[in-house]
Amino acid sequence: MTMTQRKECTFPPLGGWALIVGASRGFGAATALALAKAGVDIIGVHLDRRAGMPAVDRLKSAIRETGREAWFFNMNAADERKRYLLIREIQRRFEERGNNDKIRVLLHSLAFGSLKDYINSDLEGLVNQKDLDMTMDVMAHSLLYWVQDVLRADLFDDDGRIFAMTSEGSRVVWQGYGAVSAAKCALESHVRQLARELAPRGITANCIMAGVTDTPAARKIPAYDSMVRSALAKNPRGRLTQPEDVASSIVALSQPCTYWMTGNVISVDGGETHCG
Repeated sequence: MTMTQRKECTFPPLGGWALIVGASRGFGAATALALAKAGVDIIGVHLDRRAGMPAVDRLKSAIRETGREAWFFNMNAADERKRYLLIREIQRRFEERGNNDKIRVLLHSLAFGSLKDYINSDLEGLVNQKDLDMTMDVMAHSLLYWVQDVLRADLFDDDGRIFAMTSEGSRVVWQGYGAVSAAKCALESHVRQLARELAPRGITANCIMAGVTDTPAARKIPAYDSMVRSALAKNPRGRLTQPEDVASSIVALSQPCTYWMTGNVISVDGGETHCG
């Protein structure tokens, strides 16, 4: 095996359920499958049109082939009413099973925000208040609302894990990334506060900062090509991060022995950020 190849990881069975918000592609999809292989049943929240549903169906089939449940819900994850109804539905299904089921892992991996400039030469097509409010709500604030609703329904495991996907763009400037950068900063702040307030319950909260990864969301960033060139030049392993690299790390961080790790921004990038 060369240093650029991805290693397959094995872990003791975790059990429980994972609620993955943004489950149909990229980090969410890879993590759903990795957690299923680690013995976790999956609840996936995603928003896809008809053209995207075959990929969702393939993911569900792959999860079920591991012997785990795959409950997927196609909805706007930032819609308060739909979130409330879904939590009630999960609660109902858990009660029907009668197994004292709980959510052990909650992953927030929503990638939907404005990629407009703040300022450009003609002052046209700039980010506006509606764009900023939407980006902040979807990519930052919705994490808090999901956590609150899961707690209200008493669905969290006592040793639960919360993960939220951030990026280096929270601290460096990329073209067109200003609104998303602001949302990532807010997301990291929410995670720190959740880590502090959930510590007495035994629930941890951490941000995962992946290296530059070829995902559908990343390809929409105006500076994507230059980001890729920079990442390949800096990464000691000479390749981009892959969603499966991040998924393996999340499975590892979901183990019971990581109970003392909380409130962090954890780089999963092969050394790209700090060693390049």
